[in-house]
Amino acid sequence: MKAPLPSDLRPELLDLPKVAPPPAVDSIFDLVGNTPLVRLSRLDAEFDGVEIYAKCEFANPGGSVKDRAALRIVRDAMARGDLGKGRRLLDSTSGNTGIAYAFVGAALGIPVTLVMPENVSEPRKLVTAEYGVEVVFSDPMEGSDGAIRLARDLAARYPDRYYYPNQYANRSNWRAHYDGTGVEIWQQTEGRVTHFVTGLGTTGTMMGTSRRLKAYDPRIHCTAVQPEDAFHGLEGLKHLPSSIVPPIYDPSVPDETIWMPTEEGWDTAERLARDEALFVGHSSGANVAGALRIARRLADEGRPGVVVTILCDRGDRYFESLAWDRHHPLTAR
Repeated sequence: MKAPLPSDLRPELLDLPKVAPPPAVDSIFDLVGNTPLVRLSRLDAEFDGVEIYAKCEFANPGGSVKDRAALRIVRDAMARGDLGKGRRLLDSTSGNTGIAYAFVGAALGIPVTLVMPENVSEPRKLVTAEYGVEVVFSDPMEGSDGAIRLARDLAARYPDRYYYPNQYANRSNWRAHYDGTGVEIWQQTEGRVTHFVTGLGTTGTMMGTSRRLKAYDPRIHCTAVQPEDAFHGLEGLKHLPSSIVPPIYDPSVPDETIWMPTEEGWDTAERLARDEALFVGHSSGANVAGALRIARRLADEGRPGVVVTILCDRGDRYFESLAWDRHHPLTAR
């Protein structure tokens, strides 16, 4: 016989809050998007009248903001008949899009080949391998641009074997954020958002989200974050002046660019873990560092604001780098 619950735990005696559990879904794809928006209340406490919020894109099933673009790219390609009959999806990636392609491909039975720099973090290599993808490594010294060039070459040499969507040039990339991320931010802030800040990689998040927010209110100020130099440590972000510029990038969309030092991005990622209990990667740290700069400017000018940025992924994808490489550079791989 089960022992009775203590009197103070009996359900009929508790003033229980009404909880609306998330609905059951038919597919893992139904879990992509609609990510939480969290206020960074300890970080924004120093800025009178300014609120800072972060979109928790690590809550996507593949663990990053890239789930949105990868799913939209694949779905649109299937609708056009570009994928199927054993043709492999081929694209270049520095990690997160590769993981997103991998889980989408596994769910749909689409074979995937990824080209990535050999020096991407070990966790990203391991995760993509678990999904059964074929990985081709490019020269680590050439970064994401080297992976782009190798993927182009493979697609040109074997057009019947590969479908090459090219995330950097694919309209579906930014449309995923125009139809999703931007709408969600507007709704979650109840139209109060005044500033949007995010880093540039493929540039899809900036292009799509900013266009949607400005369609709601042209006064919303959109800020791009780029590494301050070509030889940076902000994985996932691109220094456009020294890189292949993504064809989907339109320089007229962001209202300004913040040039971010690697150390500031790393330090802010560590601060997020300590002060907000958010263990995220250093591209997220760079995004929040950019948001903090905007918040400081608003506070110094005595203006209120609601600043929103993106937490791209979890910190465990960079665990070796965050916990070891930064403080022991001579042993870094």
